[in-house]
Amino acid sequence: MTKSPMLIALCILLLSSCQVQENDRFPNIVVIFTDDLGYGDIGVFGHPTIATPHLDRMASEGLKFTQFYSGASVCTPSRAALLTGRLPIRSGMASSQTRVLFPFSTSGLPASEITIAEMVKERGYATGIFGKWHLGHLPQFLPTAHGFDEYFGVPYSNDMRPTPESRWVAAQNYPPLPLLENDSLIEESPDQRLLTKRYTEKAIDFMTRHSEKPFFLYVPHTFPHIPLYASSDFEGKSARGLYGDVVEELDWSVGEILQAIRDLKLEEETLVIFTSDNGPWLVMNEEGGSAGLLREGKGSTWEGGMREPTIAWWPGTIAAGKVTQSLATMMDILPTAAELCEWQIPEDRTFDGVSLLPIFNDTQAEVREVVFYYLGAELFAVRKGPWKLHFKTLTPYVGQQAESHDPPLLYHLLHDPSELQNIAEDHPDMVQNLRTVAQEHLNSFVPPPSELEKIDTALYNGSKSYPAFY
Repeated sequence: MTKSPMLIALCILLLSSCQVQENDRFPNIVVIFTDDLGYGDIGVFGHPTIATPHLDRMASEGLKFTQFYSGASVCTPSRAALLTGRLPIRSGMASSQTRVLFPFSTSGLPASEITIAEMVKERGYATGIFGKWHLGHLPQFLPTAHGFDEYFGVPYSNDMRPTPESRWVAAQNYPPLPLLENDSLIEESPDQRLLTKRYTEKAIDFMTRHSEKPFFLYVPHTFPHIPLYASSDFEGKSARGLYGDVVEELDWSVGEILQAIRDLKLEEETLVIFTSDNGPWLVMNEEGGSAGLLREGKGSTWEGGMREPTIAWWPGTIAAGKVTQSLATMMDILPTAAELCEWQIPEDRTFDGVSLLPIFNDTQAEVREVVFYYLGAELFAVRKGPWKLHFKTLTPYVGQQAESHDPPLLYHLLHDPSELQNIAEDHPDMVQNLRTVAQEHLNSFVPPPSELEKIDTALYNGSKSYPAFY
């Protein structure tokens, strides 16, 4: 039977339509997350001697955020904020007594929380994490229990290992630093000089193997958290010393990941976000980083502890060489991913993030007006527009009690990003406005019990040795 030309044309049209639908996929999402990197520690954010050509190029091809905030100023709660889109106080991942999880902790991120990995996995994504987790090291809290298909890395900070000279009794009883693959211990005390390279190789292999489907790749680097280690290719090369060596190797890693995306011809299908968990660990002196013109660093709610160097890259969607002063936070990444993969955000819990897509399209767009600054389980400060009000401050990371302020301290962050001029007396109406914003927020929910405070007290008191890893 001879087919008519019209029928043939219709078949071609239908086949073409099917092909378009088959190739129409959700975008890949890559989050590169450093540990304790300061606002002023990379070239494009003003460091004069640390060479970061790949991050500089990333910014020249993408979008630089000058006012992007963490959900906390220390490791564990900031990671919970990123992956859940919620302030850590809501998930129990905040405590004023135990700020982060330790090898003697017996808890982790609750199973009831929804992570970015779990969300995108429902939409057909491959999910992988290569780096530091720090949301619970026991099997029920590991990445594979929170939506990740693949995991390679250390379960907590690289300084949490046996240290006989430590003034912390518990540190003397820590197990060797474990390196995990999925749920299994594969090495004890891995060569930390090679961690950045190993994470990078695993990340590129993951993207290569999953290039035919959408993927979520999370690369939470171990460094520049102390102790500092760089491979032989970078050690001794930076004008900034060992800290600079470490950051320049992280920059190399970013370059390798972006180049792999280009080689796979996925750059127009891939959103990459680079940021840090919290500010620099200033009390480590030369081994700590710099917050640039911002005040203080890690462990504080001054700007240097919470404002992070952040770049978003997505050729063809995000215009090249743009800078935005719009407020954004780590919690905004989950709603952004949700919009990209058309996932319906559930209404059974409060999310603290908003989608960043309007800013990707227009750098002048404003998606949020308010930022809350928690230290542990306490609200220390609130920002609304350019105004920031401090109820409490803590300058050092450890060693002193927080200082309460009544009346609170008020700063105009656009005029005074270094928070040097307290102008509360000149603006009593704004002080009251921000007091009201903070109080309404605190009245809106009852925090669950802290998960961070669940620890092995016998180990903490040094009365027994740590058992086998599992």
